[in-house]
Formats: sequence, structure tokens, C-alpha cells
Amino acid sequence: MKFHQLEISSKKDRKRVGRGISAGGGKTAGRGTKGQNSRSGGRVRPGFEGGQNPIIARLPKLPGFTSHRPVIQVVTTGQLDKLNEKDIDNNVLKNHGLVKNAFASVKVVNNGDLNRALNVRLQAVTASAESIITKAGGSFEKTPKPTKAKKDNPKGKKRNMQRPKTSVK
Repeated sequence: MKFHQLEISSKKDRKRVGRGISAGGGKTAGRGTKGQNSRSGGRVRPGFEGGQNPIIARLPKLPGFTSHRPVIQVVTTGQLDKLNEKDIDNNVLKNHGLVKNAFASVKVVNNGDLNRALNVRLQAVTASAESIITKAGGSFEKTPKPTKAKKDNPKGKKRNMQRPKTSVK
């Protein structure tokens, strides 16, 4: 036989099982004897351990992620120009619907023109927005974030009340 007479294929034929004992892959066809995995379509799902609590359920879980980054709401100079107020603070912005929460920090950014003098008292401002406010004749004062007033009895806390002493005769 010469090299050019070889009949070779790049693909190997698949093994045809279950075609009788003489074919080499007959009877159980390499699946063993009986049981769920010997049947057609019979497989256990990934991670199943026969009813035993699986390892994925036995292992301790890590707690979820909680972001501790403070929420900063953004207001633009163009939005401030549309307000009919001279003094701007968190409550004014909340009343006009520009911020969702009056107790969150608010930052003024430059986007739009400001044509009148405003006294802005908020938590943060960009340098370009502050220059626009001062050019219009207004001023910016940095204030701390407003805090909510604490209740006398927050939810979940029981008051420590003394019961009246009674004597049984």
C-alpha cells in the first residue's frame, strides 16, 4: 500500500450502541445495569445528591451587598432659574418637585443659564455652577445635610413603663 492509497477520514464514526451483543455495544450499551441513569432520559439534575441535603445548601452563604454610599440628588442651574424663589434650600426644592427627599444631600451642577440673583443654601456645588451663580449676582452657602426630627417612641421600641403597685389583701 502506498501513501496516496490510504483511505482515512478526519471524522470518526460515532459508536452505535444497542445493536446486539456481537456489535460490541449491545445489551446494556455501556450504561450499567438498571437504575435511573440506565433509562432513556433518566438523569439526576446537577447538584442532586439522592435526597441528602446538597453541598450548595450545606455551605454557609455570604450576606448580600448593601451600599453605604450617601445618596446625592442633582439639580441644574437651568432648573433653579425657572423657580420663582429668591432663597433656595432643600425644602424649596422638595416643594417644587425637583428632589424626592428633603433630607438627602443636594448638589448643583452647571446645565443651563441663570439670569437672576439667587441665594442658594445647599450641600454641594460644582465650580462652574458656583461661578454662574455669582456672575448672576447671587451667592452660594454650603450647609450641612438636614436631619429628621427624632420621634419620642420609634417603631419597635417598647416604653419602659412602671405598673402601679397593688396590694392583695
